[in-house]
Amino acid sequence: MDSNNKIRIFDTTLRDGEQSPGMSMNLKEKIELAKQLERMGVDVIEAGFANSSPGDFQSVKAIADTMKDCAVASLARAGAADIDRAWEAVKGAADPRIHLFIATSDLHMEYKLKMSKDEVLKTAVEMTKRAAGYCPNIQFSAEDATRSDMGFLAKVVKAVIKAGATTINLPDTVGYTTPDEHEAFFAELHRRVPELGNVIASSHCHNDLGLAVANSLAAVRGGARQVECTVNGIGERAGNAALEEIIMALYVRKNLYGIETNVDNTEIMRSSSMLTRITGVKVQPNKAIVGDNAFAHEAGIHQHGVLAKAETYEIMTPASVGLKESNLVLGKHSGKHAFRDRLKDLGYALSDEELAEAFKRFKELADRKKRVYDKDIEALVAKDAMQVPETFTLDKYVINSGNTITSTATVALVKDGKTTETVASGSGPIYASFKAIDKIVGRHLELEDFQIKAITEGEDALGDARVVLKGLEGRTFSGRGLSTDIIESSIKAYINAVNKLYYQEKEA
Repeated sequence: MDSNNKIRIFDTTLRDGEQSPGMSMNLKEKIELAKQLERMGVDVIEAGFANSSPGDFQSVKAIADTMKDCAVASLARAGAADIDRAWEAVKGAADPRIHLFIATSDLHMEYKLKMSKDEVLKTAVEMTKRAAGYCPNIQFSAEDATRSDMGFLAKVVKAVIKAGATTINLPDTVGYTTPDEHEAFFAELHRRVPELGNVIASSHCHNDLGLAVANSLAAVRGGARQVECTVNGIGERAGNAALEEIIMALYVRKNLYGIETNVDNTEIMRSSSMLTRITGVKVQPNKAIVGDNAFAHEAGIHQHGVLAKAETYEIMTPASVGLKESNLVLGKHSGKHAFRDRLKDLGYALSDEELAEAFKRFKELADRKKRVYDKDIEALVAKDAMQVPETFTLDKYVINSGNTITSTATVALVKDGKTTETVASGSGPIYASFKAIDKIVGRHLELEDFQIKAITEGEDALGDARVVLKGLEGRTFSGRGLSTDIIESSIKAYINAVNKLYYQEKEA
């Protein structure tokens, strides 16, 4: 890669992104998202923080062992235990990376680390050498770099490059800087540390002031050749720099930046949609690039302009980010061969076993629905891909509801071959159904969020229900259910969330 006109994309959706409330993912979901990130063409996937928990170690290792075409990194504090554990997790990767960090700002050193500058410098050098003893791909991050003393920061950067760091990340950890400052910051550090020209300088921006993407692009102009970001901009507090916005800004304004990436823009929408399906957290409708309204035009003058020439109000095409129209493609008489070909057109490569299961679900849907759209098929396949082992399955349900009676729900679930049936009442049929499931499961689960929407148009539209439950230690579990019956889709979503909770507890 020519470091002068190419930017490495370092995706931290699975590490920094997952740290945000409501964004937790199980192992299977993380692997599926990692596969999509690799398909999209990101250069580095930060798979997690291996020494933070056994579950994180397991997911980092599984992703490292699975990825073939990109580097896989584990975060590590500047300590021997963290670095050793990180290496154990990533050593099976095609291109393993250890990402160690230590804070360099006076504020963090005094109040968080309680270390002197000399102690921080010594630790940074020793731990970089330790990491470099395991593999050649070493990233060093100076936490809170943008609020650090420039003289001390330059000293640390120079020393860790000598110790073996090949990527130097300079995070705006609290989202404090502005674009002009950030460009000047990178340019000044390059001036003070000429050795930066022999490694990759990296930017990691948070969005506390809504400037993460602008600051990341400014860093590129200042000499950064790696940008750290997340799908949909998820992350702690106000989030991280949004991958899709950075990619499309460099793509649309290539004349200004003269910079390219290895990312396939047409996979952006699929990546965004997959993350939304996994977490149950939607992006705002007016979100740049991936929001529902990003390519919608309601004002008459806009519609007229777009119809006459798209460029009047669109600086990029929907197709450039992978957004396709919802096309009628298949029906109940369609065969498996046609179904497989349509999946291939949509970008999905399924094994024979996965195809058989997806086709079975498609036929069930086609019996209920006259017209099956691309979005229906994508929803079915995405659900199958991230399905966890089913501790509970739905056998049947009966609803008794009306505006003059209290709603009751009779629900029967199967666990280990045994069917349990119970009745519960509630303020509505869906709430009554959820209470019945709680009684069968034998625990009260806190409903954090519930949403339902139609995937496509029409009276027989497939209803997509999302449920978020709060489990032990405040951890959240999102479930998804699909059906042309909104009560059934809601029940399925609740059961899916319960199964994820049981799956996570079993793995732990």
